[in-house]
Amino acid sequence: MNQPVLHFKSSISSAFKQVSSVMLALSDEQYSMPGNNLFGATIGQHVRHIIELFMELENGYGTGVVNYEKRKRDYRIETDRSFAASLLTFILNAVEKENKVLMLEAGFNDNTEEQVLLHTNYYRELAYNLEHTIHHMALIRVGVNELSAVKVDQDFGIAPATIKYRKACVQ
Repeated sequence: MNQPVLHFKSSISSAFKQVSSVMLALSDEQYSMPGNNLFGATIGQHVRHIIELFMELENGYGTGVVNYEKRKRDYRIETDRSFAASLLTFILNAVEKENKVLMLEAGFNDNTEEQVLLHTNYYRELAYNLEHTIHHMALIRVGVNELSAVKVDQDFGIAPATIKYRKACVQ
């Protein structure tokens, strides 16, 4: 396996382990309870969003076109924590692919149905999905703090660059 894939897999694995750990520490009720600080969204909805973007990338790898807007929305992920955890494991095992050119299809505008096609590649989309996961982890952290007494790791939902910067400032 080449170096970029190992790097991505390690980083994605770390993020997914953190998400799974927190998710499985919650009760079913906490996982699917709307949070005021999440504007009525649930922790489960944020987990679903993470999973579905990675699943769409996996589907797009086969077709050559990734369209995150057309992803299948599986509401079982929002309420079934063990199902969501199994999908995180599936995704992690599936990311060990070679880089290849892909097309990103997106609307970017809610006032029109027009779609644009942009050149991208698998590794670039893995990077996007990882950054997107960290963003949603920050939101999950807000929900966990509001809805439960579960303690999250101090770096949960914090970008690796920010963690490195903070460590450098301490020295």
